[in-house]
Amino acid sequence: MDGFIVLDKPVGITSHDVVSVVRRTLRQKKVGHTGTLDPFATGVLPVALGEGTKAIPFLDEGMKEYRATMVLGAATDTQDCTGTVIRRGTWEDLVPDRIVAIMKSFVGRQSQLPPMFSAVKQNGVPLYRLARKGEEVKRSPREIEIYSIAVDVVDLPHVTFTVSCSRGTYVRTLANDIGEALGCDAHLTALRRTRSGPFAIDRALSLDEFSRISEMGEVGNHITPLGEALGHLRTLLLGDEGSVRIRHGQVPRPTDFVSVVGEVGAGERFRLMHGDRLLAVAESLSSTWSEDSKNLRLIRVFNEV
Repeated sequence: MDGFIVLDKPVGITSHDVVSVVRRTLRQKKVGHTGTLDPFATGVLPVALGEGTKAIPFLDEGMKEYRATMVLGAATDTQDCTGTVIRRGTWEDLVPDRIVAIMKSFVGRQSQLPPMFSAVKQNGVPLYRLARKGEEVKRSPREIEIYSIAVDVVDLPHVTFTVSCSRGTYVRTLANDIGEALGCDAHLTALRRTRSGPFAIDRALSLDEFSRISEMGEVGNHITPLGEALGHLRTLLLGDEGSVRIRHGQVPRPTDFVSVVGEVGAGERFRLMHGDRLLAVAESLSSTWSEDSKNLRLIRVFNEV
């Protein structure tokens, strides 16, 4: 099987555990996921199958959406409910309007310091391994963007909110930073990813549902094809000769295309299709195309799926 299947990761297991379940259930070696969820988090986990593992770097997962609950009045070393409380603060004087105003102030581009309990590597070592030894090292802030924050429920000391953010954003760090801005500290008690790029929670299968459809031989009905998953890339449609050329690892000629190329940007990426089948991802070498075959560079060629 080749493509992507969206699973609803349950609480208490790792993203790698989910991949292991899929690999074992489908008896397929080439399986991977597109973005780690913490064990306490749930929700959208896109899992790549077969040739889908080659397409992961080209996905448009620049936007993530989460529904989260934070509790005010305490900060933990992990910035979530799995850690140890390291500070306590007073939240009793806070009113909902102030909480909403402070949270809205986090919308926009900003620098975020990755937490020590994270998979970010320093000198090849994941930070969480150092954190488990009680070590804390200097980290470099990362540029992120919060696109929107909607406060759903204020039931003090708990606040539930929906956040849309860029890839690489740590929502537990966001909650920690909001707690500091409020002057009372905070940490996450629940986190659910509802969207990761083109993959949304309404298409996600629970592990039980995945097991059931696997037994019924219906997994194929729930797979997102490679071409659809990379639908954000402009399409160049090839004829039969161009398809053969791609299969031999050769760059197609201008005459191999059955669709008009139009204006291109240097460095623009395209999906090369034959009918509804994805053949390759290619990059334009120039904004001005000549009549020879030196207009594109093949970045990834996919085996026939």
